Amino acid sequence: MWGGRFAEGPAAVMREINASIPFDKRMWRQDVAGSRAHVTMLGERGIVSADDAAAIRDGLEQVAAGYAADGVPDDLAMEDIHMLTEARLSAAIGPAAGRLHTARSRNDQVATDFRLWVRDATDQVLAALDALDAALLARAEEHADSVMPGFTHLQSAQPVTLGHHLMAYHEMVSRDVSRFRDNRARGNLCPLGAAALAGTGFPIDRHATAAALGFDGPTRNSLDSVSDRDFALDYLMAAVQCSLHLSRLAEEFVLWASQPFGFVSLSDQWSTGSSIMPQKRNPDAAELVRGHAGRISGCLVSLMVTMKGLPLAYSKDMQDDKPPVFECHDLLAISIAAMTGMIESATFRTDRMRALAESGFATATDLADWLVREADVPFREAHHITGRAVARAEALACTLDKVPLADLQAIDARITDAVYGVLSVDASVASRRSFGGTAPDNVRAAIRAARG
Repeated sequence: MWGGRFAEGPAAVMREINASIPFDKRMWRQDVAGSRAHVTMLGERGIVSADDAAAIRDGLEQVAAGYAADGVPDDLAMEDIHMLTEARLSAAIGPAAGRLHTARSRNDQVATDFRLWVRDATDQVLAALDALDAALLARAEEHADSVMPGFTHLQSAQPVTLGHHLMAYHEMVSRDVSRFRDNRARGNLCPLGAAALAGTGFPIDRHATAAALGFDGPTRNSLDSVSDRDFALDYLMAAVQCSLHLSRLAEEFVLWASQPFGFVSLSDQWSTGSSIMPQKRNPDAAELVRGHAGRISGCLVSLMVTMKGLPLAYSKDMQDDKPPVFECHDLLAISIAAMTGMIESATFRTDRMRALAESGFATATDLADWLVREADVPFREAHHITGRAVARAEALACTLDKVPLADLQAIDARITDAVYGVLSVDASVASRRSFGGTAPDNVRAAIRAARG
């Protein structure tokens, strides 16, 4: 490739450290697509002959067919997917292949290929998140009325519905989708034609190649075009946030599947056993999703540190931009798929959820609110009265709605038997009708809105 300048070949270690073909070979489809668009433009602009352009396009199809059939070899002598493709093209059509690299550099070539790959990866993630969201909505609709304890500090707080709980994750997924879509739109500009760093003196048409590759237009500064990796960092940042949401949901499944909670039973497809304890049923898929969030976060840190302080324009450090993005995408894709499968197939123990919702004085706030509404008691005073009522229920070893009226009136004479209408968990969730609240009708309305 650069034999005219160098009299000796690279050392063995240099050859190994310099080669990126073991990982960038997964961009072969994007590399072929970018080359096809580039040579088509060269032919249309008369920079290469129509015959050579046609031969190169045909040769690229042969190269692509070979990759599809046999895979891409780790040929360190070829260094990267771009040089391997050009070498195979040369073997297929001869000297005309040498015209393909006219008016471009590997700098703008790799920047274009990588943007195309990240764009394709984003589309895959968006499709996977749609499937995850559909699973959440389906199970939320199924359990719009299913009462469970809501928690703060992992302590029973107020009763909610399982449907409402699952819809909280729908909101997280919706924000993830928004971030990925924003990143896709922001990064959908084409670097091809920026050449090494300064543009080219050939009369190329960058708008034509951008359009041919589905970009919204060409990038506007040649220096930035070859040195920018914001699109990859943006992808990683969105992926990290998404993985944190998946990890939170996975953690809940781990907790809920434990015997002390007993809220969910995971299907055999998403559970494992123990090598020594035959009774065990482990939520390993959820635990792995939780663990993957740490690795995905590490991918973001890796690329951020690589890019920190790099001078314009291209530096070889940037060859290390792709492994963390590739690793992140693989981990995120399998994490989303695993959570989707777990949600779709889980058996929710709504009887257990209801029992725990009824046992933790979760309707205490309803008693305080009733005192404010019906007895015109200031909330802070109502809070104190309710605390005494909870203490009495604990002493009697019963729930609030089972405390005798006489005991409640001994605490505060303004309490009447009408209070029992708000102290059941069903009454509590039904009363939470404020926008965004847990009332079953609210949950169903939110599901309809989510489905559009």
